[in-house]
Amino acid sequence: MNFSNELSLLMRACYPLIYIPTTEEERLEKAIAETLKTMSNRNVYIWDFVEGYENNPNNQGFGKRNPLQALEFIEKLPEKVGGVFILRDFPRFLDDVSISRKLRNLSRSLKSQPKNIVIIAPQVSIPEELTEIFTVLDFPLPSREEIKQEISRLISATGQLLADKLLNDLVLSAQGLSMERIRRVLTRAIAAHGKLETPDVELILEEKRQSIRQTQILDFYPATEEISDIGGLDNLKDWLLRRGGAFSEQARAYGLPNPRGLLLVGIQGTGKSLTAKAIAHTWHLPLLRLDVGRLFAGLVGESESRTRQMINLAEALAPCILWIDEIDKAFAGATGKGDGGTTSRVFGTFITWLAEKQSPVFVVATANNIQSLPPEILRKGRFDEIFFVGLPSQTERAAIFEVHLSRLRPHNLQNYDLKRLAYETPEFSGAEIEQTLVEAMHIGFSQNRDFTNEDILEAASQIVPLAKTAQEQIQFLQNWAAAGKARLASRNDRLQ
Repeated sequence: MNFSNELSLLMRACYPLIYIPTTEEERLEKAIAETLKTMSNRNVYIWDFVEGYENNPNNQGFGKRNPLQALEFIEKLPEKVGGVFILRDFPRFLDDVSISRKLRNLSRSLKSQPKNIVIIAPQVSIPEELTEIFTVLDFPLPSREEIKQEISRLISATGQLLADKLLNDLVLSAQGLSMERIRRVLTRAIAAHGKLETPDVELILEEKRQSIRQTQILDFYPATEEISDIGGLDNLKDWLLRRGGAFSEQARAYGLPNPRGLLLVGIQGTGKSLTAKAIAHTWHLPLLRLDVGRLFAGLVGESESRTRQMINLAEALAPCILWIDEIDKAFAGATGKGDGGTTSRVFGTFITWLAEKQSPVFVVATANNIQSLPPEILRKGRFDEIFFVGLPSQTERAAIFEVHLSRLRPHNLQNYDLKRLAYETPEFSGAEIEQTLVEAMHIGFSQNRDFTNEDILEAASQIVPLAKTAQEQIQFLQNWAAAGKARLASRNDRLQ
């Protein structure tokens, strides 16, 4: 159900108090006005603290700097007079006892009247005692069609005819931005050179990065790593390469559904995070990194609101990769009650979206401790596949050494005995191999010479691998994967 239909349904069902979190006041108010065209006997009244009621000549300025008076105005209107009362920035006053009491009184009296109070604010901020009387309705970011119409409107004055490819690129790059930001960046581009050009796509992407940073929930993560930068993990790489075109229109025409996502479970330092970055680069999709801790906030309802905001933003940017690092730590307490159930509600919203989403958002989640993960997330339908990423075999360690040394010493690669280095570093993870090379470089640099095989082996002898310090955890993971709970990322994983 789209926003207009859902809003219309709530109004016809006499929901008295509707809370819509958005920063797009102007666009939302236009959307409400469009919705009301299909409903009779509903006038729009708009109030803010500075101007009072501003769009009704008979009540111009009423309730100025007086939020309680704004509510009393609604209460005094005849019962049969219909109206939608838009209150801007009203959450600032919800903690006042008189405002709280008046809203609760209105929530009872308006149930039988054709009146609705709509509160607009940038985010959900509802005191606990009022949560039961409010219905929160999300207002989506501009759709592809809305963005296309706005671009066409802006360039109409220039007389420019956009090529289909440029128009599609501009629309795709603008997805996930508010309409005001889209107008601002496109107007700036037109003012600079009188028309829209291919380089303006990067201008929009930079605006998008700024917008995402300001949400403080998602990070627009640069991805330069390639599949070839991953040593080993051949089964996983083959699986990913087969799905490289799965987000294309050709795939939809073929009948393929959008890929849902991937859960990478395994030992720390084995390349799970590197894989997430490589997927985005290889599939040419934006990479969004979610820090789940940022979803949790102190006010009642705000964590759930941030979760919905994250979902809306990711879907607006689709197709994209949503990377959730160490999801096991984020939702370790999802079944507990120590935080009043906030973690459980956020987790419930998230996994429901994972199971039901139709948008082309490919979720890549990584986990080190499978025991901390709620069992619901491992059920079929949440992800396309669960892969176990174990410690690299000797062959894979040689490949990892080759990847790093090709980057560090591309002209002297033949000077390093990859097979010997791999043989002498049993149970080393990819991260530990990389640290070994860094330590070897320090040895060579301190003696004013290049580092050698012997320096690498000396550095390796000083590192105690995680396989020894966390032996029980690793053994549990290997047994879990060996029981058929996950596919093996490597062709030659040695599970005990």
